[in-house]
Amino acid sequence: MRLLVQRVKKASVAVDQKIISEIKQGLLVFLGIHAEDNEDVIDYLIDKLLHLRIFEDDQNKMNKSVQDINGQILLVSQFTLYADCSKGRRPSFVNAKRPDLAEKIYIEFFKRLKARFESTFEGKFGADMQIELINDGPVTIILEKSDFK
Repeated sequence: MRLLVQRVKKASVAVDQKIISEIKQGLLVFLGIHAEDNEDVIDYLIDKLLHLRIFEDDQNKMNKSVQDINGQILLVSQFTLYADCSKGRRPSFVNAKRPDLAEKIYIEFFKRLKARFESTFEGKFGADMQIELINDGPVTIILEKSDFK
């Protein structure tokens, strides 16, 4: 599983030109699910995400987590995080989990994250989403964990 984490001032997700979720200061998290992934790494990644110290303290050092600042999280599914561009000019997505199987893992990820951090919101799995954000920094971090490697 791969998380692309962006520290944001605000972010929103729209589907069919209607905003379905929006957050203020916090984390915009894109979740990619590898073809071999299962639910075993979800808790590990959630723990890393919630304790990731990428918000600044009084000395402008990254010492605070999203929990410390009472921020918010917006979770968005993103199979393209497993794009393989090593051959040709068009990305291959064979490394991404099939949508029907990935959706179950995405739902479980969101459910567990929301149970641990109530101020969590989500996009719509499989939808054509438009994401708007104001990146803060910019700060972009990749978190990754796989049991199959």
